[in-house]
Amino acid sequence: MNATMAEQGTLRQGAAYARTLLIGATALLLSACQTMVPRGDVPATPTPTATSDVSVGLPVDTERHRVALLVPQTGPDAAVGESIANATTMALLDSRSDRVRITIYDTGAGAAAAASQAIAEGNKLILGPLLADDVRAVQSIAQAANVPLISFSNDSSVAGNGTYLLGFEPGQAVGRVVAHARAQGMTRFGALVPRSVYGERALAAMRASVTAAGGTLVSSQAYDRSASGLSGSARQLARSGAMDAILIADSGQTAIRAVPLLRQGGAVGVHILGTELWNTENAIAGNAAMQGAWFASVSDGLFDQLTARYRERYGRAPYRIASLGYDAVLLTVRMTRDWRPGTNFPQSRLFAEDGFGGIDGIFRFDTRGIAVRALEVSEVRNGGFAVIDAAPTRW
Repeated sequence: MNATMAEQGTLRQGAAYARTLLIGATALLLSACQTMVPRGDVPATPTPTATSDVSVGLPVDTERHRVALLVPQTGPDAAVGESIANATTMALLDSRSDRVRITIYDTGAGAAAAASQAIAEGNKLILGPLLADDVRAVQSIAQAANVPLISFSNDSSVAGNGTYLLGFEPGQAVGRVVAHARAQGMTRFGALVPRSVYGERALAAMRASVTAAGGTLVSSQAYDRSASGLSGSARQLARSGAMDAILIADSGQTAIRAVPLLRQGGAVGVHILGTELWNTENAIAGNAAMQGAWFASVSDGLFDQLTARYRERYGRAPYRIASLGYDAVLLTVRMTRDWRPGTNFPQSRLFAEDGFGGIDGIFRFDTRGIAVRALEVSEVRNGGFAVIDAAPTRW
């Protein structure tokens, strides 16, 4: 499940609990992602020697930073929350940090209650929540206590005033693939988007990025999520005029249905562009109509390694969004260098020009508090995805 898909979920009431992860200096595992081995050479994960227990409240601790992880542990998104929490544990072990204590609070029983408990127990930083609605429920509570949120949401409307977003903001992927297409000489663009918040934001990003690249948005069409809605909008877009490239801002399965409709409508030879949603949909790779299409996303190189080690430890693969939990811990550990336990989190340091690194590559926060990511462009080719424009490795 990607961040966008997770945002569509709702949380039901359940029994709340908090699980404290105590990671000591004796946890001698692999180093953090800055020194992970090259792709394809995945090491085995040794048995950890760190301890992990379940406790009510937090013991007195003046040497560790108290950090809360707010994720769903009950309800329909519990599996996603568990995946993020597990990746958080792995990051603590891998980073060998003995200065951070992370306690997990269940937002499935109410995000506001979870945040209030976390703050009452002395946590000075909150990682999470996952869903934008939960972020809204928590923001005023956290702001009153001067406790920042580093959320896994990708909804830009909740960013700012102490809320920072690690989620994969879809507009960035649109801008990246449009810039690549423009660099290849394409100037006339079209867009096919769903009638949804995601579609509206993707279209806004499309307009802005085409203008910034010096191109022209010839036409855009929005469609209802139905077979007839998609068909009518795709054919109408295809008849709108000559275009070099068309963005389909939706899932890979929708794109597989839309491309033949565009071709039948007259958009022959037009290049197909996609968004970060395609990164996890293998069905695209083997579809003949999708061959040659481009999309932008974070790199999967280090995530593939994390997946292998996660599967070995937990017996199953993580959700793609689990990387955000891992990277949030690496970010926290880096911030502890000059952050004294018990004091307020130094938010100004999140805006460092050189940014941060993690499983999903380098990123830095813009003035709104949204993670701006270095993205790669891939092409659907021969049953797989081939990187044709690598992600930058430094800002």
